[in-house]
Amino acid sequence: MSILHFSIRRKIIQFLNWFGGIGRSTVAMLEQVGGLSILLWKTFKALFTYKWRRDHFFEQLLRIGVTSLPLVALTALFTGMVLCLQSAYQLKMFNVIRYTAGLVSLSITRELGPVLTAMVVGGRVGAAITAEIGTMKVTEQVDALSTLGANPIKYLVIPRVVAGLLMLPLLTVFADFIGMFGGYLVATFRLGLSSSLYIYDTFQSLVLKDIVTGLIKAIAFGGIITIVGCYYGFNAKGGAEGVGRATTMSVVTALILVIATDCFFTAIFYFVLP
Repeated sequence: MSILHFSIRRKIIQFLNWFGGIGRSTVAMLEQVGGLSILLWKTFKALFTYKWRRDHFFEQLLRIGVTSLPLVALTALFTGMVLCLQSAYQLKMFNVIRYTAGLVSLSITRELGPVLTAMVVGGRVGAAITAEIGTMKVTEQVDALSTLGANPIKYLVIPRVVAGLLMLPLLTVFADFIGMFGGYLVATFRLGLSSSLYIYDTFQSLVLKDIVTGLIKAIAFGGIITIVGCYYGFNAKGGAEGVGRATTMSVVTALILVIATDCFFTAIFYFVLP
């Protein structure tokens, strides 16, 4: 009887521990959502009284945009080439291989261009933002800024967020062209499609809505990546190990939010507002 009682008690304790773990995870997630919302609101308010420092702002434009160009170009080029090959393989079975151009251009401008660009920038720039601010946090440089009367949000967050909002759409346009160029190379040199016909079909299949929705997504992704990077940087603690944990959490959270936001905008633009 005592053995049965002990077994039941152990299962109850295991269930309570499991249920408590769910509660702790939920509370931690809500704390992060609240912290991100508060930081976003403070950034929005500080933006109206921010005195622009041209050198600092252009430095962030260079870091987020210009230095990301090679990686974005490689990612978009190979994505366009692979997408063209995969699409042509399926369309060839129905003898409609000509529609490869339209399928590639729509897929890149609507989804793959902004999403893959955001993932590349999120993994590269988001991690750098978190590591930089996190290092300043654990070495008490952020506290020193506050002591000297400087607003850390104005000094550290606003230049990065505004640069992200500006550069992600530009990088997305760049990725769209490179991705379509990759599809063009495969279609003309490997599949034997006419160059002029491929270019005509590419632009004939695109409408303004496809391009605009991709750019709106890119603006949202730029804000997400930078604000998440800044948030986890400000909340880093525990020395170098804590900065590493914050950097990992920053990249993971940013990528999850990018995918969720992409799903939300796609549902809005193509199902709620067709």
